[in-house]
Amino acid sequence: RFFCGTWSKHRALAPLTPLEAIALDWILEHPEYHTDLESVDDALAAQYPPEGGRGNPFLHLSMHLSISEQISIDQPPGIRAAYQALAQQRDSLHDAAHDVMDCLGEMLWRAQRDRMPPDGDAYIECVRRRTRR
Repeated sequence: RFFCGTWSKHRALAPLTPLEAIALDWILEHPEYHTDLESVDDALAAQYPPEGGRGNPFLHLSMHLSISEQISIDQPPGIRAAYQALAQQRDSLHDAAHDVMDCLGEMLWRAQRDRMPPDGDAYIECVRRRTRR
């Protein structure tokens, strides 16, 4: 509902909240998702099974939003510097965000698999390793 509402407000030239403005920046980076954001009812009914070969645009945008928030408050400590180094190396904030997203997904998967809290240090190290590639 949030992403569909943000897209609708943008298209209507309505004012956005600060969080919606950040979300819109990522929505605009992903024109392939614009159709998915047209209808709240269709979005709520949509399924994105792995065998369908298409990722969930709402999960993807949510991860972008989470990473933006992490970077803005530097939590876990060091994520901002690691992201900035990666963005400079990649010469793209968006490509760097996708690399960070891979690391975030891996950290969350490991935490769930191991039934442990997320390991922020491992997350930061994953991002740093990508910078060294």
